[in-house]
Amino acid sequence: MERKVKDYVIIGLKGIAMGAADVVPGVSGGTIAFISGIYEELLGSISNVNLSLLKTLKKEGFKAAWKQVNGNFLLSLFIGIFISIISLAKVIKYLLENEPILLWSFFFGLVLASIIYIAKQITKWNVISFVFLILGAFLAYYITTLNPLVTENSSLLFMFFAGAIAICAMILPGISGAFILVLLGAYQPVLSAVNDRDIKTIAAVGLGAIVGILSFSKVLNWLFANYKNYTLAALTGFIIGSLNKIWPWKETLTWRIDSHGVEVPFNEQSVSPLSFNGDAQLMLSIILAIVGFALILLMEKLADNRQ
Repeated sequence: MERKVKDYVIIGLKGIAMGAADVVPGVSGGTIAFISGIYEELLGSISNVNLSLLKTLKKEGFKAAWKQVNGNFLLSLFIGIFISIISLAKVIKYLLENEPILLWSFFFGLVLASIIYIAKQITKWNVISFVFLILGAFLAYYITTLNPLVTENSSLLFMFFAGAIAICAMILPGISGAFILVLLGAYQPVLSAVNDRDIKTIAAVGLGAIVGILSFSKVLNWLFANYKNYTLAALTGFIIGSLNKIWPWKETLTWRIDSHGVEVPFNEQSVSPLSFNGDAQLMLSIILAIVGFALILLMEKLADNRQ
């Protein structure tokens, strides 16, 4: 399919949405990629970065290699993601610190609608599909209950491995890469590196992410090619289980001191908004959740119209 400039602008905007989601520790950019209709193309394009690409580059030149890897698509998408992360990191950080309930409410509605959207892509349900759904939900829920590491590590080698692990979660609909960074104790160092323009740390995380995404995307691409319904069922379950992480109302059980000497929540549990200790902002939260839910329905309708 021949794309025009406006198509690549739209892909860039989808990248901006993915980047915004990935900054939040609980929302996956992979979910945004899926509901915006570019997930399988993204996996396929990344999977084309292999040894055969080098052969194409050597024999047929850069233009043929660029086409093989779907370069225009990837470039537009990653420019959008990069712009989003750089520009929205401070905004998201502010909202997480000052308006967490409202931010989580919006994303809760968004992710809730994405569950329905992804489940609708499954063409045939059977016992095995439901087993994968339940296993995916259980695994994701278990991950959301894990405690983050007490100490934060900002060594370049650690940041490389953190980037490689986080990117695997980042391209999976469900648990976000940012949340994995939180569990590893690497989220704050990464966010600080972005805000402070720490090139060494950013490069270490980026290199790890490249290694991780090239490896993991091939596995996912193979699963979609051979076991699409089962893979979708597992991903649907994964997103269901991840809802615990983005539930807006939390009760802090224990606190910790971060690397800047600030007391931050360490272990939290979800509570009812009616028993929340503080201003639950219930009405505004419901409105934002509905907005998030409606946004996914709108994206789905637009995608159907384009098809």
